[in-house]
Amino acid sequence: PIVADTGWSQSLVYFGFTVALLAMGAISSWAGRAIDRHGARAVMTVGTVMMSAGLYALSRVTSEGAYLAVWAFLGLGMRLSLYDAAFAALVQVVPSRGRLAISYLTLFGAFASTVFWVLGHYFNEAGGWRQTLVLFAAINLAVCLPLNWIGLARKEAAGKVEEAATEGPARDAPPLEGSQRAVAMALFALVMSLNSFVFGVVSVQLVPLLEAVGLATAAAVWVASMKGFAQFGGRVVEIVFGRNLHAMTVGRIAIGILPISFVLLLASGGNVAAIVAFTLLMGASQGVITIVRGAVPLALFGQAGYGAVLGLLATPVLLVNAASPTLFALIVERWGWFTGQAVLVAASAASCAAMEVMSRWYRRSRRD
Repeated sequence: PIVADTGWSQSLVYFGFTVALLAMGAISSWAGRAIDRHGARAVMTVGTVMMSAGLYALSRVTSEGAYLAVWAFLGLGMRLSLYDAAFAALVQVVPSRGRLAISYLTLFGAFASTVFWVLGHYFNEAGGWRQTLVLFAAINLAVCLPLNWIGLARKEAAGKVEEAATEGPARDAPPLEGSQRAVAMALFALVMSLNSFVFGVVSVQLVPLLEAVGLATAAAVWVASMKGFAQFGGRVVEIVFGRNLHAMTVGRIAIGILPISFVLLLASGGNVAAIVAFTLLMGASQGVITIVRGAVPLALFGQAGYGAVLGLLATPVLLVNAASPTLFALIVERWGWFTGQAVLVAASAASCAAMEVMSRWYRRSRRD
């Protein structure tokens, strides 16, 4: 609708989101430190206001430069109010149940895009894309602002934190320090960056990927819609069966499933059952990896400075996420879809290998 209304190129319109991701990456470390210093309540409240202001401003743009500038502003608000900020907020508010709280947050977040894609479609049909953005700005302000300001005002009783120290997977080991901490952060940043390349592509190119292996457009859209349900299912399984496993173990399982799913896609030959299996496995893996992104740093580095840790780790992840759709499009344009799918297999396998290296290093470091 933006392309049709403005006459701008489709590549420029999509580039707006890339600009937002780059802005998120640029301030990620600072945002994490700000959350630790000033509290997630204040930071997420500011981020919510910025998001609504940015959405309203986006509804009013009339030039390409203003469009990209507003997306950059939106990226700043997104970094202050989306998952990484919310993970840090939960650890501040309920430190004894930080990992479980992260799991539940992502569980409900699994259907966010599904719900708002549908709402966005109907809003756009009724009033156009500009009015849709105004409505989204109002919804964000009316719902998220009081939730952040009131919901994050509570503090957990000190006794709960001490009690939790002897329960569940959090008891495994004290936080890593010194050179071990630096090595673990570098390895985990590598793991998440490789995953970010894969999921950055999938977020934009899932339907074309399914079309490339033989599905008609309508069938590809239908199969792609299963990803949200698979994410939800993966997170339910993690909450029920994974809560007493170490976060590293959960990460190994979730990341290990990813290359298997892409091998299924590569070898599907247009078989619908194999393509559906790919979508479900990939979606479930992505759903749990979102939890792992917050749970592993909490398990390895502890609650102290958690916001800063997430901010530092998110910087390369966001930058890779911003670049991956364009890079993948160039690969497909030059060498074709089969090569593109092979690259996704290789990237997901490299992520799995890096996670295994990290896991073995972690076990050795704890024995020394």
